[in-house]
Amino acid sequence: MHYGYIGLGNLGAACAGCLLKAGFKVTVFDLNPALADPLVEKGAVLAKSAEDLAASVDHVITCLPSPAVSERVLRQILPHMKKGASWIEMSTLGRDDVLALAKVADAAGVRMLELPVTGGVHLAYRGEITMLPGGDKDLVDLHWKAFEAMGNRIFHMGPLGSSSIIKVITNMLAFIHLKACGEALMLAKRGGLDLGQAWHAIQASSGNSFVHETEGALILNGSYDIAFSIDLALKDLGFALGFGKEFGVPLDLASATNQTYIAAKAAYGGEAQSPMIAKLLEDLLHTDLRAPGFPARLE
Repeated sequence: MHYGYIGLGNLGAACAGCLLKAGFKVTVFDLNPALADPLVEKGAVLAKSAEDLAASVDHVITCLPSPAVSERVLRQILPHMKKGASWIEMSTLGRDDVLALAKVADAAGVRMLELPVTGGVHLAYRGEITMLPGGDKDLVDLHWKAFEAMGNRIFHMGPLGSSSIIKVITNMLAFIHLKACGEALMLAKRGGLDLGQAWHAIQASSGNSFVHETEGALILNGSYDIAFSIDLALKDLGFALGFGKEFGVPLDLASATNQTYIAAKAAYGGEAQSPMIAKLLEDLLHTDLRAPGFPARLE
């Protein structure tokens, strides 16, 4: 199958590259054409526009920064998509956004799959990210080989809208874990412990988490560079708090973490890296959380 991929940010570029590596024909487009250069070098075709891409491929995948952008791009490509084409949306959207956009696509004869992912961009580049498709089973089965090319763990979450809920849950947990990680490392530092040794001890303990192993290491390096911004974290926490209100679930930890991210945005800007919520504590206490031997980026 010939896939078109629109949106070549950190995640999109990684996933499009995995499709190419697996032997799929891939045409790509981004408003910043320079982002396509590494993929073109690997065999991708660069489309002149989203409309041209849609007309030339069997199915379209999008990975975009907001529901508003997703809707704008969808309306651009729908008139040009081939009969029987699927739209696979990898952006993090709210459930209501997913269901509304699915209706728009269906009215034009295009079936939609939602495909949020989790695990981090470093795993996406290795083809080892977790994929969470939502939609009709026959459509999931049709694109299963593409999912396998991009990720190594795939969970069909159910009908459209299901995946948006679990994706928000996993991100909410990650942000809460990150806040806890920063506080734990600061306790270790102010308690006079060797931070590197403390990190390893936590990793081997009942208090370990995926976030401690990954983003915790980037905090100790001082890069904080997880390729995920404070603005994106606030967007996802907003979805989580909205679900909490809708489903009648009090989300005390998510609410507190959301306030921490608001403070971090005020201090460092929305484009700053998500783990910089730990820097708020460093700045407040005039105590850095550096330790030698930790990476600047996750590979």
